[in-house]
Amino acid sequence: MKKTSAEIVSDSISAMGIRLTTVRVAFPRMLLPEFNTHRVFSRNFRSSRAVPVARLLEEVRTSPYEPYVWLRNRSGMQGGEPMSPDEILVAREAWRTGATSAADTAERLAKSGVHKQWANRGLEPYLYAHGVVTSTEWDNFFELRDHKDAQPEIEALAKAIKGAFEGSVPETLQPGEWHLPFVTDYEKEWLDLETQKKISVARCARTSYLTHEGKPPLVSKDLQFYSDLVGARPLHASPAEHQATPDVWSDPDYAGEFRWAQPELHGNLVGFVQNRKIIERETA
Repeated sequence: MKKTSAEIVSDSISAMGIRLTTVRVAFPRMLLPEFNTHRVFSRNFRSSRAVPVARLLEEVRTSPYEPYVWLRNRSGMQGGEPMSPDEILVAREAWRTGATSAADTAERLAKSGVHKQWANRGLEPYLYAHGVVTSTEWDNFFELRDHKDAQPEIEALAKAIKGAFEGSVPETLQPGEWHLPFVTDYEKEWLDLETQKKISVARCARTSYLTHEGKPPLVSKDLQFYSDLVGARPLHASPAEHQATPDVWSDPDYAGEFRWAQPELHGNLVGFVQNRKIIERETA
């Protein structure tokens, strides 16, 4: 059975001491509505519309999500006492029967010719979400989700991300230096900055350095994917939220207070100019 995981992809800190971190995560897909209430996050997740039915069928049939703990029902949002071993056997069998039925239904739909954007949807309760998340603000998420009252699966996610943070040392960035998830050190040496930003966007869109086939990417393919995203109308810009460079203080205002030089370009980040905001300004 799969488990929740979190891995630091890119970790930066500005000269002002603001930390910007990109994390690749895997967790039960049914948690996405709760996770998405944290609006300070930039995020991209694997879409059920994009993945072949056969691949998701294999995931559900070989390693489906099932509850991490089995607790008795009671009023309120938190489960009650742990179920007995015999009760868990019954509950787990019912859950697995549901997963098998969902997989069989999706397979029948696929064989009928229905597009995967419908055939795959019934599999989602038994799937893991795979995504990439970037933010300068994590404290509220940790406070709410790394808590005994949180659902056990999202508590496990918060603990996994916390653990990844604790094991990572952020790289100091100066203004003009960029936070670029999934761009390798080698690529930073031989590719110009604009190309680096574009391939980072493409890789964040597919939530991995590797291609969907699990192979190392070709820069030319990444650039074409970037063009398909940013050249599209409407603009598909969310993968461009993960790249950023530190902002600087402007001159003090009439009251003597310092302000960010380009706050209109921060988006959901604090103290960083976000790539998406630059792109939207240039394409307006």
